[in-house]
Parts: sequence; C-alpha cells; structure tokens
Amino acid sequence: MALPHSLALGTLVFVSREQREALDTLFRNGPLQIGGDHVQQRAVFAGMLTSRPLPDDVILTPGALGGVPVLQVGIDGVEPEGTLLWFHGGFYVLGSARTSAALASNLARRTRMNVVSVDYRLAPEHPYPAALDDALGSYRGLIEEISEAGAKPIAVVGESAGAGLAVALLVRAREHNLPMPCAAVLFSPYADLTLSGASMRTKAAADPSFTAEAIAVRAKDYVGSADPADPLISLVFATLHGLPPLLIQAGSNELLLDDALRLAARAAADDVPVTIEVTPSVPHLFQAFAAVLEEGEAALARATHFLRTTLGVGAAR
Repeated sequence: MALPHSLALGTLVFVSREQREALDTLFRNGPLQIGGDHVQQRAVFAGMLTSRPLPDDVILTPGALGGVPVLQVGIDGVEPEGTLLWFHGGFYVLGSARTSAALASNLARRTRMNVVSVDYRLAPEHPYPAALDDALGSYRGLIEEISEAGAKPIAVVGESAGAGLAVALLVRAREHNLPMPCAAVLFSPYADLTLSGASMRTKAAADPSFTAEAIAVRAKDYVGSADPADPLISLVFATLHGLPPLLIQAGSNELLLDDALRLAARAAADDVPVTIEVTPSVPHLFQAFAAVLEEGEAALARATHFLRTTLGVGAAR
C-alpha cells in the first residue's frame, strides 16, 4: 500500500511513534477496500501507488521475459551489478509492475542492482496457477538472458502476495532442476491462503489496512477451483529444502504476521538459511514508507546489506 495522493506526507518529519500513528490513521481512513469490487479496487490501488512521481533518475523500460510482460526499473548512471526479479503485491488480484516501481527503485538504488518487475496475470480472470506459470516463465527467460550476456547474480524479491509467489517460484525452479537465485527477500509475505494463522484473529484490531473477511474474498479469487492448502498456493505447507538464503520482514501490526513466522519456521526446519525480522508496531509492507518512517528506512538498510553480502556484489551501503 501507499499513501493516497491527497494524503501524501511529503517531507514531514516525525519521531517514530508519531510516524507510526500518522500512517495508522491514514490507512484506517484510506479509500482502498481490499474485499470490494476487484475492478474498482484495482483503479484505487493503482492511483494510491502511482500518484506521486518517481525520482527523475529512475528509468522504466517495458519488456518481456519468456513471453511474460515485465518492467525494468533502473537508475540512470548506475551500472547494475546484478538483477532483482521482483513480484508485486495485491493479493494476486490487484497491482502491477508499475505499482511496485517506487519501492523497487529505492532498493535498486541502494543495492546497485537492476530490477525486473513481473506483470504476472491477475485473478479472478486468471486464477492459480497462472501467476506461478508467469513467474516461472519470466525466471527461465531471465536465466537465458543473463547466460547470454555474461553471468551476474540474481535474487528474487516479493511484496505480500508477490512474496508468496517468489517462494512458489523457488520451489518450482527446484522441481525443474533450474539454477537457484542467490537469495530471496520477502516483504510481509502472504503465504497461507487457508487463512489459518492465529494472527488473523489476534491482530484484527491492530492491523489498520485489512480485515480477514476482505482477505478471504481475494483468496477465493486466486484459488479458484484449487485447494487453498496446496503447498504451491500456501507456502507455509511447502517443502523448502534446497532454497537459497531468505530474508523475511514483517510488522507486528499485520494480519499476515503468522504467515511470515510460519514460513520462516518451515524454512528453518528444512535447513534453509533464513533470517526473520519482525518490527514492532508497524503495518503491512511498512518498508514502502522508508521516506517518512524510521523503521522502514532501517528495514531497507538491512535488506540492502543482506542482498549485497549474500550476492557478493560489493560493500554493503
């Protein structure tokens, strides 16, 4: 999520508690209704996330990988040292590569990496496994492209549903004996579409953005006729052995908190190197507000260090 254009905080500076309270109020009074008509809410979601201009040096280049539309996000004058394959959020129903461009360009600048953001097909028009098929197709295309251009490291990054999709991609890539990326960063992962995590109840009052009822509507859109407990839909039930190092970040004020905790526990049980960070008193995808939220800035700094250290692409910044 992001701030509606009429509520943008601009250059206001708060102490941390005031920052968090301001965001909480904005989310609770914002126009987005996740469980509403999906066509209408797509327009609202896009308006919220694209109303503010990107920095002048951010370069957006539409393209395709493996027949899947993508948006390259780069920084003018920066020679990329690797690629971040990015999957946007929106509960598999909302959003696009463009709605992720602000956060993606921020991380691209910090890591000196090129971002390739995937415009995977959305439900309910295209339920599971369409998004996963697109993720796998784009990853195959990226591997081929990089092998032709000269090897540079790859990591995958996902936000919310995109984080769940990123893990599903890793599982599918393992099953297809494809080379693994070097690492994955998962922001507030949506990883249990059975909605069985305790935080769906215990964080109901604390989460300023979503309700369990609204998430259930969107889960049905994506699952379609499949089983929501399918391990490629709900990654908390997947076998994760053989996956690369994972960094999972979540806020304590989100319904999806248990998705992050259980996914990390599953990875650890399957001998995957995993770091789980839970930041107190912040909402879902708080990293998107690094410009006005100290906790968001700190989280992105840690994600940058993780990526640059894990990928071996230079000194962390």
